[in-house]
Amino acid sequence: MPKHLLIVESPAKAKTINKYLGKDFTVLASYGHVRDLVPKEGAVDPDNNFAMRYDLIEKNQKHVEAIAKAAKGADDIYLATDPDREGEAISWHIAEILKERNLIGNKPMHRVVFTEITPRAIKEAMARPRAIAGDLVDAQQARRALDYLVGFNLSPVLWRKVQRGLSAGRVQSPALRMIVEREEEIEAFIAREYWSIAAACAHPSQPFTAKLVKLDGQKFEQFTVTDGDTAEAARLRIQQAAQGVLHVTDVTSKERKRRPAPPFTTSTLQQEASRKLGFTTRKTMQVAQKLYEGVALGDEGAVGLISYMRTDSVNLSQDALNEIRDVIARDYGTASLPDQPNIYLTKSKNAQEAHEAVRPTSALRTPSQVARFLSDDERRLYELIWKRAVACQMIPATLNTVSVELAAGSAHSFRASGTTVVVPGFLAVYEEGKDTRSAEDEDEGRKLPAMKPGDSVPLDRIVAEQHFTQPPPRFTEAALVKTLEEYGIGRPSTYASIIQTLLFRKYVEMEGRSFRPSDVGRAVSKFLSGHFTRYVDYDFTAKLEDELDAVSRGEEDWIPLMARFWGPFSQLVEEKKESVDRAEASGARELGTDPKTGKPVSVRLGRFGPYAAIGSTAEDAEDKPRFASLRPGQSMHTISLEDALELFLMPRALGQDKGEEVSVGIGRFGPFAKRGSSYASLKKEDDPYTIDLARAVFLIEEKEEIARNRIIKTFPDSQIQVLNGRFGPYISDGKLNGKIPKDRDPASLTGEEVIRLLEETGKPVRKGFGAKTPQKGAKTTARKVTKKAEPAEKKPTASKAVKKATGKTARNPGKGTGAASKLAAKKTVAKKSVAKKAASQGAAPF
Repeated sequence: MPKHLLIVESPAKAKTINKYLGKDFTVLASYGHVRDLVPKEGAVDPDNNFAMRYDLIEKNQKHVEAIAKAAKGADDIYLATDPDREGEAISWHIAEILKERNLIGNKPMHRVVFTEITPRAIKEAMARPRAIAGDLVDAQQARRALDYLVGFNLSPVLWRKVQRGLSAGRVQSPALRMIVEREEEIEAFIAREYWSIAAACAHPSQPFTAKLVKLDGQKFEQFTVTDGDTAEAARLRIQQAAQGVLHVTDVTSKERKRRPAPPFTTSTLQQEASRKLGFTTRKTMQVAQKLYEGVALGDEGAVGLISYMRTDSVNLSQDALNEIRDVIARDYGTASLPDQPNIYLTKSKNAQEAHEAVRPTSALRTPSQVARFLSDDERRLYELIWKRAVACQMIPATLNTVSVELAAGSAHSFRASGTTVVVPGFLAVYEEGKDTRSAEDEDEGRKLPAMKPGDSVPLDRIVAEQHFTQPPPRFTEAALVKTLEEYGIGRPSTYASIIQTLLFRKYVEMEGRSFRPSDVGRAVSKFLSGHFTRYVDYDFTAKLEDELDAVSRGEEDWIPLMARFWGPFSQLVEEKKESVDRAEASGARELGTDPKTGKPVSVRLGRFGPYAAIGSTAEDAEDKPRFASLRPGQSMHTISLEDALELFLMPRALGQDKGEEVSVGIGRFGPFAKRGSSYASLKKEDDPYTIDLARAVFLIEEKEEIARNRIIKTFPDSQIQVLNGRFGPYISDGKLNGKIPKDRDPASLTGEEVIRLLEETGKPVRKGFGAKTPQKGAKTTARKVTKKAEPAEKKPTASKAVKKATGKTARNPGKGTGAASKLAAKKTVAKKSVAKKAASQGAAPF
């Protein structure tokens, strides 16, 4: 009997597919990518046609071995990874590994793709196998090589000029620029005052309000009235002219159609899940992945509930259309069904129409039918996808908008509008969310009483209301994804990873549901925008995406594309390594002068974050500057001179307690309270600038109480102590820590017992942990115990150390370790000196 091997990415997908293929097939998962570029310089060689060096991903090595073992005994091999560039690349890497191990030979190797995991889709895919698409693989490799070259060459420049540990990405950097530029717009925004005037109408059948549209015979606009006095004068004039009554001068009624939104693409799914479900882009894709790979539906077993969720297409297959139309006719009536299916055009230049929009694999599986088999998040997302797909094939909604003009005397007039739904159409199922509401949205659902020209409407009162213009809003995840898509930056599979990278690197922070750039993020963006302008330019990034798309379609070769990018980029990197001033690159700002010393006050970005400095930070300055860390919530881009000077009020005296001075300060390890010679770290919720005497004393005494309870028993002759530790009681002589048997009362241990336990279980005290080094008199005991405890120290860890040392030597042939050790020692001493001085000044070292 023939043996077939089919390879997919995930175990969930493998489990679902295995059910459909029968006993002749072995279905294995690669668990994602199996190879990646070696994580070191030179993995991409621009001088050798951008040759790429790959290595197995360590965590997936066992899965590769399982695939190789199964391939050896298989008659043929099917590669069924995802139907996009990444999926194509995974299949190619697996094929290359098997070829390198001589496991292919004459065995047929098939590439199969499907956009849903259902028996029908898999059967059709298996009947139409193809070869691996080299163009898609080339496009993916080019993208990976570009990202690698940008990261490995640009990131070190950021380390030298801005801050260690930073990174720059080809696509994440333009996204960061968007967030930073929006923040700068918000900071530069100057609010303008304006007033609106409305009439509260007491119509007998239904009260309503109307907005002023004409004042003193002139059109009333947003900034016609910009102060309270003018608003009040206008209100009184209108009230006097109206004499308690408004007269209906015109009534218009207009019907319009609203078409349903197209079915979901990756981008629109992420946007709607953010607006309506509060999901992050990452969570949306994780939940969608589960729905795609398969969910167990009772006796039916595992079934893929949605089609592939990484897509630019709004296309629907004919089978899907037929099923959706059947559901509409059954559940909403044939009147809700258009004569012909609704067709939507894809906006993306590179959308693969062979793919489909994100849709339910079977519209017949309604959300209520599958709800009991799903988690709450899965149920909510499936319902969103199902409703959007069904609604997109329903008739438009018919809306009727009534607008009424009402006069107050001859010089002033108001307008009231209301919109009602005449025929709900698709609105019976689903309505697309919006990030902002328009005046038209406010009128929707508002019904006005029946009126006709010549009617008089009683006037209750005229209301003037103050407003201020608002700055542009910060980007939410939905808004950022939408903007990236509009600019053509990134692709469906990258939006979630772009956002995760920005958050992981702490370039941005979440404030509510919006992004706020951190000082580090702003410094990185400013540096890149100022010195690598072209490479964070939106049009350039989008054009590069288009060129990669052209590679995927076989219209362009990837190597010339790489060469065009690499030449100017590498040259610019070399120039900027030397030409950029570090202080300017890190966003340093001069705030003014310290009135006490006359020295300049500045803020800048340091190794441990933003800080303020009083005095010159130049290396040749005669007087060393004072430093102070910025407080949480403060930004070096908006902090004022006054706020910066307040940072230097440490240490801050709080008062007296038990005859001793109590103060609070900020040291190397953070804020602390001090009484005499006793110190206690402040808690996370404590602010050193606002903490009071009582709270500081409480923290100090709490620590002293813990210290008093730490010693259970002492043995003066040997300096051994029985102590309470973080993980329970233990024995220590200051050099060794020993265990106490669980069934033994720590307080009842004898001197002989503690010595024996230290001999049997003692391990060296780690630096910074355990009891203090014992006083004189403990040498004999400690020496005796240490000698017998030597075997415990000789654990088989040498191989790792040797391997690590060997690796370093291989990368730096001819270099000894002596000089390096001395240099490291000097750096350590220097750092301690800086830390000590900074701590004495009430600041963290930078």
